[in-house]
Amino acid sequence: MIGIPASEFRARIVRIQAEMEKAKLDAVAVYGDEYRKENLRYVCNFWPIFERAVCIIPRTGDPLLAGAPEGEKYALEMSVWKDYFNVKEFACVSVPEEIDYPLAKFTTFKELFGAALKGGKRLGLVGCFDIPAHIMDRIRKAVEGVEIVDAGHILNALRLVKSPNEIACLKEAGRQACEGYKKLLEYAVDGNPETMAAGAAEGAARMAGAEGINFTVFGSGIRTETVIGRATNKIMRNGEMLMAAMAVQYQGYVSTVEYPFVIGKASDAQKKFLNVLFEAANVQQDYLKAGTVSGEMVRAVKSVFAKHNMTEFDLYPPMHGIGLAEAESPYPDENTGYRFESGMCVNSDISIWGHPAGSNRIEEGFVITEKGAETITPFIRELVTKGL
Repeated sequence: MIGIPASEFRARIVRIQAEMEKAKLDAVAVYGDEYRKENLRYVCNFWPIFERAVCIIPRTGDPLLAGAPEGEKYALEMSVWKDYFNVKEFACVSVPEEIDYPLAKFTTFKELFGAALKGGKRLGLVGCFDIPAHIMDRIRKAVEGVEIVDAGHILNALRLVKSPNEIACLKEAGRQACEGYKKLLEYAVDGNPETMAAGAAEGAARMAGAEGINFTVFGSGIRTETVIGRATNKIMRNGEMLMAAMAVQYQGYVSTVEYPFVIGKASDAQKKFLNVLFEAANVQQDYLKAGTVSGEMVRAVKSVFAKHNMTEFDLYPPMHGIGLAEAESPYPDENTGYRFESGMCVNSDISIWGHPAGSNRIEEGFVITEKGAETITPFIRELVTKGL
């Protein structure tokens, strides 16, 4: 099965511990929940559902995982680390009451962090912007004199270039996303509600093996202007532009697909609009290569929009990284000076919003290589290359 083997998780921990040594950190806690799962998944493979969790990495030895009772067996099923502890602070996140779990055995933050720090006082935290304030406060009070340091940069750097196993997971997510988009095109016809086409796409991706659908962005007609709107019961009609993006997750890795099109027959204005998007996407291909300055790619895409007098409708950079998050580094703008590296995985985000002919975007995934861009989502690449 395509996935990340336990040996790769062990290698990640060794690399993190080497960085901890450099930063003089005695332990690192990696926070995660249902929505901010990527760093937690990177170090232990666990993805919470209703609860919160933290993977604590000591400077030497294996990590431990702390969560809540309801997800204990699920966590042990997923996690590569089998030292698991329940803490009351991580129980069901959606209610104010303290839930009683009479069969559960609980551990305190003081015990957990004390054991991991082994007398040290410098605790690195990955997820400083994600963890709730009251839990941060309890961690701070758990160990007297503890110094909490933002350690997010350690994982950010490690996650930037993907391993062959990670690339394989992204390609499988891309395959599943493409299967979903084929079904979307089949159901995005005159007379059907938006929800029917979105549901058909999500169902097809799930049937193809998707672990989850991170989101489906959807809008037809005037609703394409929502940029990131959701499908509604609006009836789709011939002649309407359709904007639909679907982010599909497999083994934690997320690939996103989006192809701009018109239901039925496109007008001349719509054709011109779409052809500009296709042109920009195809120009971008020449710059998705190891060694290329990433800002040059952004400027090349923007030059296409400028040539067609569409600069005022260009809202944000035309590419972002992908991996365990739908959008992650690299995320360059036109002034960015760093170079693409082999093994970086990226998603195009070629978009125009608020133009009189419509609003839409193209999203397709690529692996950066020495020879150029290798597609992760071949069905979308085929459509974009073909154009109208």
